Amino acid sequence: MSSRKTISRLVAIGGICTAVVLAATGCGAGGPAASGSTASNTINVLVEAGGHAELAGVADVCKKETGIEANFVELPYEGLFNRLSSEFSSGNVSFDVAALDSVWIPSFKDAVQPIDELFTDEAKKDIFPALVKEANVNGHFIGMPAWTNAEIILYRKDLFEDAKNKADFKAKYGYELAAPTTWKQYQDISEFFTKDGMFGTDVKGAVETEWLAHVLQAGSPMVLDDKNNVVIDNAAHKEALDFYTSLVKSAPSGAAQVDWAAAQNLFNQGKTAMTRFWAHAYRQIPKDAAVFGKVGAAPMIGGSAGVAGVPGPWYLSVPKATKNSDAAKKFIKCAYDHNDLGIESKLGLAARISAFEKYQDKPGYESFKPLIQTLNAKATATRPATAKWQQIVDTVLTPTLQKAVAGGDSSALLAEAKTKVQALLK
Repeated sequence: MSSRKTISRLVAIGGICTAVVLAATGCGAGGPAASGSTASNTINVLVEAGGHAELAGVADVCKKETGIEANFVELPYEGLFNRLSSEFSSGNVSFDVAALDSVWIPSFKDAVQPIDELFTDEAKKDIFPALVKEANVNGHFIGMPAWTNAEIILYRKDLFEDAKNKADFKAKYGYELAAPTTWKQYQDISEFFTKDGMFGTDVKGAVETEWLAHVLQAGSPMVLDDKNNVVIDNAAHKEALDFYTSLVKSAPSGAAQVDWAAAQNLFNQGKTAMTRFWAHAYRQIPKDAAVFGKVGAAPMIGGSAGVAGVPGPWYLSVPKATKNSDAAKKFIKCAYDHNDLGIESKLGLAARISAFEKYQDKPGYESFKPLIQTLNAKATATRPATAKWQQIVDTVLTPTLQKAVAGGDSSALLAEAKTKVQALLK
């Protein structure tokens, strides 16, 4: 099944829900089954609960502008995938618009219809390049991005600006202490701040995304190339894995079990000086957190291929089986037109470049410029388009990473991983 791990859902990469949204919206509560779709001005929109929060403001505006009323059917992440699988397979759908996690597109691409008319030249210029590419399947656009995210660098601005830290760092490393832009700088700064009960960074051995971002930074596609050849054992994957494991000495113990939630807690509690984390988390640091008001944001670091991140987009798509295509497409067009309203939601994300730019200079939105730069980076890319992706993650990538951060030999682990991925793709 192409779904994300529960812990990933809690921080927005897999599902839209964050721990904060979970508490605020009751994310995870399944909605009732909707009645069969017939042509009308009322459309059924199938979403994860956090997606409802992201689209609620849009729906209100769209009703006023178009007369189309959106009836949201909310399901937890895995329940949403199962509902989509069941109804798409039966050919009898109860919804007119579905919010699809990007990793589901390969599984559902034949069940949704083209929405090419919405991807005007102007629209494509205002959507991050990696998302435009992912939305185009077999020459047709089949999903309009509604919101996206990527990892950036969050760092302790107060520690970086401390005069003694600045002087000591320059004396030791020969350059000014500032937000890192390269792997070497990240290593140096992580090492420098690992002292007096603090660690320079975290290492998330229980999730694969961060390592894969470094693979992109090293100049390789992730795991599979554009011809579906398995390249997980190439030099870039090894270089990225070796860089990742080099940080274990500057991170809290037990890296093999550290996931998104654990890393977020470590940073918010003041245990780490830096973290590579999803940009939305900058605005969700609790006011009673040890680091509240002390955090800076910078673009994701870069390797030989430059800055790169792995986006976490969701798309709005129209099933082929709906009888309400026109109204569904009008709603998606309206959601695109008012994409900036998503930034006012609990999650606070959008998909259009202009939507992020509208807020980037406002106090409290300092993470947006780094996010824009990361998402616009030439080497940034979405996950491989294979329906086996989540199986590859669960059975190969995460176990490989956990063994590597525990001290395993990277070359041997990647060779073994290649064999396992090839077997899954047969």
